[in-house]
Amino acid sequence: MSKLTYKTSGVDIDKANQLVGRFKKIVASTNTKGVLSSLGNFSGLFKADFSSYKEPILVSSTDGVGTKLKIAFMVDKHGTVGIDLVAMSVNDVLTIGAKPLFFLDYIATGKISSGVLSNVVKGIAKGCKMADCTLIGGETAEMPDFYKKGEYDLAGFCVGVVDKKRIIDGSRIRTGDKLLGIQSSGLHSNGFSLARKIFSNKKIKQGLWKELLKPTLIYTRPIMKLRDSVDVRGIAHITGGAFFDKLPRILKGNKSIIIDKNSWPVPNVFKTMQKMAKLSDKEMHRTFNMGVGMVLALNSKDLTRAKKIIASFKFKSWVIGEIASGGKKEVILK
Repeated sequence: MSKLTYKTSGVDIDKANQLVGRFKKIVASTNTKGVLSSLGNFSGLFKADFSSYKEPILVSSTDGVGTKLKIAFMVDKHGTVGIDLVAMSVNDVLTIGAKPLFFLDYIATGKISSGVLSNVVKGIAKGCKMADCTLIGGETAEMPDFYKKGEYDLAGFCVGVVDKKRIIDGSRIRTGDKLLGIQSSGLHSNGFSLARKIFSNKKIKQGLWKELLKPTLIYTRPIMKLRDSVDVRGIAHITGGAFFDKLPRILKGNKSIIIDKNSWPVPNVFKTMQKMAKLSDKEMHRTFNMGVGMVLALNSKDLTRAKKIIASFKFKSWVIGEIASGGKKEVILK
């Protein structure tokens, strides 16, 4: 019997350390002035400048990419799922009106593939730059026999800050306020368990993967500008559960939400899935974002200004509904 070591059991520490060395330059490219540590320390250090905040409140969120990774594995394309990872947590932090400060990632795999994981981390770094936050650290875990060959999982964690008086929690939403939807890039990172049942592997490999792997949009810059320019009363990130589960979260008290499903152009990928699987409108709007990635509740007087701001960042937006009285936080699709 050959000598038993950690390496022969499937964990290559030297290879992992070499990979961390390759990551250092990528991670450093996201640094902001608050970073005090470099990759390789046990923890990340960040000196936050709260001088412009009267009562700074830290905001955090964690998430993953879900079964969208199955598409990446299928076609061996790993350059954009890192952007998805950042987007899922950062966009949640934005719903409170918080500015993202820093991000950490966790990558778990059965066996380290340096090329694949380098592409993933490059995507994470790109996402952090798009979100105007720093990639302060992370963890790469090699766990043989836990994941199938060529597969990995991702998780991320974002911390942001908001002044207490500027927290956006839906408490100021009033009956008659309008809902402004900001475009998505496609499926983003939700609904893939259903999408993969609808589309055949053959169709995905023949080119549909390009649509399915479009990275989740990151809304930091338009949301921060909107927060500082108009009265944003509520923000919903349209992810799992979509309109029916996510929109009620911004409501306080006895109010309901009316959504006009014909008020924005639904991307063809959603129309195709609905037709192929014969899904109801409710099922579609509870599973997918249908082309709307973020929804803001605004006073109608702020709509024109808000739409101009969003357009200045090359995003499209539409008035997709309004707040109604009664209904106990229900969503009415018409």
